[in-house]
Amino acid sequence: MDALLNEALVRRRARLPAETSCFRWIDGELPGVTIDLFADVAVVSFYRAAAADEASGIGEALRSTGAVRSVYVKHRPREAKRAANEGASVLAPAEPLVGEPVSELEVLEQGLRFVIRPANGLSVGLYLDARDSRRWVREHAKGRRVLNLFSYTCGFGVAARVGGAARAANVDASRKVLDWGEVNLAKNGLTAERFDFIAGDSFDWLARFAKKGEQFDLVVLDPPGFASTKISRFTAARDYHQLVAAAERVVAPKGLLLSMCNVEALSVDEFDAQLERGLGSRKSRRLKSFGASAVDFQQPSALKCVVHEL
Repeated sequence: MDALLNEALVRRRARLPAETSCFRWIDGELPGVTIDLFADVAVVSFYRAAAADEASGIGEALRSTGAVRSVYVKHRPREAKRAANEGASVLAPAEPLVGEPVSELEVLEQGLRFVIRPANGLSVGLYLDARDSRRWVREHAKGRRVLNLFSYTCGFGVAARVGGAARAANVDASRKVLDWGEVNLAKNGLTAERFDFIAGDSFDWLARFAKKGEQFDLVVLDPPGFASTKISRFTAARDYHQLVAAAERVVAPKGLLLSMCNVEALSVDEFDAQLERGLGSRKSRRLKSFGASAVDFQQPSALKCVVHEL
């Protein structure tokens, strides 16, 4: 175990982009386990049953590398029913597996600053597989009006603003994560426009924008595999085309649509079919397809990203 962890750490750090202190440390080397490193805090995720002594053993092995001060554990059952029944305290204990409690810390991703909260349930503030997607948004945001849907802590919104976007509107059902996103923006030396942090259903806001004739030059779709609000239920494998159809109505002529999905069960071909169905008769040009970085994610990655010009 010690040799495996040290070898993977050296190999991945050597290939990381500059000014990056967060990455996937283990992805594929241990069956049913991933390990993410956020500066000096490790997050171990189990996608299978794991005994307490196994988790503790991995935690101690991680600390013995000298690279971490604390290790948190997350249990991510594939069965939605089990996840609902067991609750957050079981799936994502608030206390660290080993080491000192860390309420929050700051990490760098290609020069961008983000706040991580390791004890914040299953999601700690940044999805590492979207690193290349955030870089792409940053590189193509200059002068554009950007709409970031299902924004979570507004990583794409931050990337867009740092990249010179004329506007970056973030929509998420949770005001709590939008407030977190405002903190992220401030960490990067930018002032938040409160009206661009919109708490609400993404489908509802797409309809509102379309009704008002409001358009954007770049729209980012990064929905969870499953989402439920008071007015809608969304399952990516079944409903992604509906999201694309709603989004294309607010994309300006010659605007860009970045569609993303990390549902492993949805194949590349099936995802492409959903996109084609959603775009319908609207003229479009496929510009780019990519996934999670091969630097720290096994390939092919579950994440699928497609850029269309409309």
